[in-house]
Amino acid sequence: MRHRKAFNHLKRTSSHRKSMLSNMSCSLIVHKRIKTTLAKAKALKRVVEPIINRSKNDTTHNRRMVFRNLRQKDAVTELFSIVADKIADRPGGYTRIIKLGKRLGDAAEMCFIELVDFNEIYNVDDTKKKRTRRSKRTDKKEEVLAKAVPGSDEVAAEAPSSDEVVAEAPSSDEVVA
Repeated sequence: MRHRKAFNHLKRTSSHRKSMLSNMSCSLIVHKRIKTTLAKAKALKRVVEPIINRSKNDTTHNRRMVFRNLRQKDAVTELFSIVADKIADRPGGYTRIIKLGKRLGDAAEMCFIELVDFNEIYNVDDTKKKRTRRSKRTDKKEEVLAKAVPGSDEVAAEAPSSDEVVAEAPSSDEVVA
């Protein structure tokens, strides 16, 4: 029975699991998006959300507590400088999991886990064109057709007649044997 088992052990020893999740947390903070299995992403989400939440308040104590988990100085610096500024007004939910399908080798469910505010695809503001009524559109078509009808007589008058068309003999350069 799996009563009162709080998290997925990922078939690893506790030291291996802690190291793996720490390294994945650093990679997520530095690269803003990583590709992994769904089980690892769910375990990582539980680890990295409280770490990101601590970065909102930049104190020496919080930096030391975050460094205790991450153990990489550049990741801690990136977290407190760049990431903390973007997520300052967000109350929670700093990561997003996007499912990708199954991996070919072992059919493991793969996904992207990413920081929400750093994705270019989802953060682009959609600028929709202003919709107009169809009646205005048909009026424009009628104006274009009205302008084209009187001009069609002039175009026909300017066209050369069949009597004026003279064929030229091909030059010696154009004839290739």
